[in-house]
Amino acid sequence: MVVRAINGLNEVVGRIIVVLAIVFAAIIIYDVILRYAFNEPTRWAFDVSKQLFGFYFVLLGGYALRHKAHVRVDIVTEKLGPGWQRIADLVGYVVFFFPFTWVFLTRSWEFASRSWAQGEVTYGAIQMPVYPLKMAMCVAAGLLLLQGIAEVLKIVLDRQEAAE
Repeated sequence: MVVRAINGLNEVVGRIIVVLAIVFAAIIIYDVILRYAFNEPTRWAFDVSKQLFGFYFVLLGGYALRHKAHVRVDIVTEKLGPGWQRIADLVGYVVFFFPFTWVFLTRSWEFASRSWAQGEVTYGAIQMPVYPLKMAMCVAAGLLLLQGIAEVLKIVLDRQEAAE
């Protein structure tokens, strides 16, 4: 039940965030057409597309983990039997993944809180707020941590769920 809920949450977030790729590609195409066809570049397109790409990039971490899309180094574990692979995966999560994700979560929270309190904005042609993107880093860390918990539960419960 918990695993299914976490998988579902990251699946929904991933499918929503993927739409941002279409939006920032459209903005870039729009800007290129205005710049080269009409010699009228926009002042905002670069900053907006850069921020949208930031949301896209950070918020897909949990979705990628759910679909086994993260980089893995299987040089040692590929030679192990299934039982030892599970143990190696479990140790990897406990020793590397969870400490990294905890630091990512706590530091990004501090980073975002400071930005929010200061009302931080970009330095570009238009002054866009930066704190929503920094808050997205914190949300991304939380989603990644949750998906890591789901993956560990799958290992412990010896469940292989299809990544639909």
